[in-house]
Amino acid sequence: MNLTQARFVALWSCSGGTHAEDVYGMLERCYTEPARHYHTLAHVRRCLRHLDLARGSIPEPDAVELALWFHDVIFVPGAKNNEQSSADWFRRRAGGRIRACDHICAMILATTHLGIAAELDTRFVCDIDLAVLGASLRRFREDGRLLRAERPDLDDRAYDLHERTILRGLLVRPRIYLTDFFYTRCETRARRNLSWRLGLPIPE
Repeated sequence: MNLTQARFVALWSCSGGTHAEDVYGMLERCYTEPARHYHTLAHVRRCLRHLDLARGSIPEPDAVELALWFHDVIFVPGAKNNEQSSADWFRRRAGGRIRACDHICAMILATTHLGIAAELDTRFVCDIDLAVLGASLRRFREDGRLLRAERPDLDDRAYDLHERTILRGLLVRPRIYLTDFFYTRCETRARRNLSWRLGLPIPE
């Protein structure tokens, strides 16, 4: 059992879940689907590293961690209901045994990033999901390449316009990061990265 699997099994079991190794196996199969390039276990592991840095500031860190494990478990490129499908998938595996199941589902749904979450745990989930925006420019560019690879259905111009719409929506917010922890760590660099990306020419 590798460290990633061991971490999940321990969390799932202590949260009331059963058949932890089987659930991890299903998670792993989902996150290694061939259509995925960015939304993989590598993204989950990066989220967990950010979680570990912020753990002391999070009211319910185990619930937040479960939301992060499952927030991208269902990923259909271009689909508008991936978050809802991921929450439903989690609820079925939880089987009424996981504590705070409704709360965890709500946090998964919040990773659409369409609204401003009021609840602190949910804000941490959203900020951790977006922490990539505050990475180094090199890492930001590589993640952009991986995200682009997940949309082969769009030509370069269509994808560029799609991405610009999302990034502009983040940039016009008063704050990209809703928690003070991630605002302090990531806000300035994230705004710099987004401005750089939006300054690139639109493909012909």
